[in-house]
Amino acid sequence: MAVAAALVVATASAQEVRRLILPEQRRIVVRNPSQLRHVPLPDVPPPPTVTVPKRSDIVWPLSLDEAIRTSLANSEVIRILAGTTAVASGATIYDPAFTNTQIDQDRAVFDPTVESRNTFFRSEQPQGVFTNPLAPPSPVEIRTAPTEGFRSSTGVQKRFITGGTARVDVTVDQSRVDGVLLPLNPQTATGTSLSLNQPLLQGGGTTVNLAPILISRIDTERSYFQLKGAVQDLVGGTIEAYWQLSSAQVDVWAREQQVAQGRQALGLAETNFQIGRSNIADTAQARVAYETFRATLIAAQANLLDREAALRNIMGISPSDERRLTPVTPPSVRHLETDWEQILTLAEEYRPDLIELKLVLEADEQQLLIARNNALPRLDGVALYRWNGLEGRTPTGTRLGDNGEFADWELGVNFSVPLGLRRERAIVRQTELLLTRDRANLDQALHAAAHRLATSYRNLDQFYEQYGAFARVRSAARLNLERQLADVQAGRATIYLNVLQSITDWGNAVSNENQALILYNTELANLERETGTILESRGVRFWEERYRSVGPLGRHFPSLCYPRAMTPGPNVDQPPVPPEDAYQLPEAVPLPDVGPEGIRSGVR
Repeated sequence: MAVAAALVVATASAQEVRRLILPEQRRIVVRNPSQLRHVPLPDVPPPPTVTVPKRSDIVWPLSLDEAIRTSLANSEVIRILAGTTAVASGATIYDPAFTNTQIDQDRAVFDPTVESRNTFFRSEQPQGVFTNPLAPPSPVEIRTAPTEGFRSSTGVQKRFITGGTARVDVTVDQSRVDGVLLPLNPQTATGTSLSLNQPLLQGGGTTVNLAPILISRIDTERSYFQLKGAVQDLVGGTIEAYWQLSSAQVDVWAREQQVAQGRQALGLAETNFQIGRSNIADTAQARVAYETFRATLIAAQANLLDREAALRNIMGISPSDERRLTPVTPPSVRHLETDWEQILTLAEEYRPDLIELKLVLEADEQQLLIARNNALPRLDGVALYRWNGLEGRTPTGTRLGDNGEFADWELGVNFSVPLGLRRERAIVRQTELLLTRDRANLDQALHAAAHRLATSYRNLDQFYEQYGAFARVRSAARLNLERQLADVQAGRATIYLNVLQSITDWGNAVSNENQALILYNTELANLERETGTILESRGVRFWEERYRSVGPLGRHFPSLCYPRAMTPGPNVDQPPVPPEDAYQLPEAVPLPDVGPEGIRSGVR
């Protein structure tokens, strides 16, 4: 069956009909999807869920630097974070090298060109002739004088960066005519010519002729900075996904504490009901709160699975990998002082999108130079010098030759111009408008970058202040929970609503505090991305920045899959967060004994 299926696919592959005259294509031919090439898929087990976690016992203690390195190592196609998943950005690591090949294509117009034409021939042209031309009318017969010989033409042409073209041609024309008396038979005519054509106005000058190469260089730089911008988004998305996973784990821990506290509170309420210290309403209220805590925990666990999958996705790790990702890099609680003028200056210099728009302006200036040159009249200086030679054999058998003693030359000026230059002047205006439009786009991009920086600047201050406020809320909520539990345990209070509310407040405060701190640390990375310095601050360097390497090198060099073969090397890890600046998970609130004896011991 496997062989038969392979044959079916082979016969259904895309191909053209093979006929002497190809017919018109008057219908759309679409193959069945089952006949297309099949791509092997990885063996991926069902993903974990909150009811069936399917987690292995292997824990991957993942640092932030390791997560970034893993993302870079698995990013032939650059991915960006989009919510709880990662999607392709459209950029690949091959784009700059692909664009770089255009430089050599534009340089190729200045490479010398050699052409050689060699023709062997024999010609027989029949014609009617008189058998005796001296005594007309004479009988007429059809005769021919076969001519055979060899023609050869070899030339070398070179275009200079000034726009001029030099050419050297060597021609040989050897022929022999049978049955005819000629002064030289066979004879060989030779010629060597040197010609030069130099544009004086349109097409002349090194600047305009090198402009296409400069435009290709600029396009390569644009492709490089486009890739760099995509990689910045990849690194920024990895950092964001890492902190979101860290926050989700803290949130699950807080919700687990709430469930445990709610279970203790429910047990306390049921015990008090059994000994007559409370009514059924208190028990029902405690059960409602307990089930609510469980529902909140399920949502937190689902969010944890989503965040872990998002980090795994952007890192390029297969979903079949069952290791539990555990962030070990703590978020920083230190407040970063930012200089507004400095981050504006950094953004103007390092943001890839602004750099790309600057390069677009440079390309526009080169296009304008070409357009203005094409609007000039065509005025070319031409020169030609040729050495002519002839040799052959006379009827007496003597061989004659002139050794190239005859020469001719030409010198002139060619001029042409379309009257009005309507098309050329329109192109100049169009290019000038394009340059003006791209300048406006650059101004708008600077304006937008300043606003994005201002937003990030405000967010940093907001998230840090919120973190401080939630930290104070969490301290107050812990104290309140401890007091409420102590009052209930001692019998000073029987209203369980206060206990349940204090459990809710403490768990929410822990989650909100960590979430605000995670937003603050994420915004720190976002500020680096907005200034265009996130790669430098994370120790990420491109191979091109170090070795100026490109590839593949082509058919005349060893085969190398670039840049897949250039795996990321070790980079310097970020300095660890000092203990005094690292976030510490708060301790859980100790719960009282819920047994009947423990309750009775607290009765006054």
